[in-house]
Amino acid sequence: MKVYTRLRDEKQILYNYVTNILLDRVYTKKIIPIKKRVELIASRRETNKFLNENFKNYLNRQAKNHYRIDVKISIKTPSEEKTLQAVDFVSWAIFRKYEYGDDSYYNKIKNKIVEENPLFP
Repeated sequence: MKVYTRLRDEKQILYNYVTNILLDRVYTKKIIPIKKRVELIASRRETNKFLNENFKNYLNRQAKNHYRIDVKISIKTPSEEKTLQAVDFVSWAIFRKYEYGDDSYYNKIKNKIVEENPLFP
């Protein structure tokens, strides 16, 4: 998938887009059981309640309309939800590999990565 250049400047739309790709992969690759309600916890990036609600509504629509998944979406800070700290580490390890050529941390997690595609090739 290619991302149009203008999305680089529209962070909120890009975040929604990337999260939807993640939701698609979780569904199509059957990474988690989807017969039950799925809880998705997103990191609070915005203090703007409108943007946070917009994000939650977007994902709820995608989950219900495209995948028929019952999803509960929460937005929390990494201090409230410790698993977000693990996600930050994984993101940082992948970033270091591509941005600085340092794959030392990436190598510790690479066998857990299901799919890897650059958005801006």
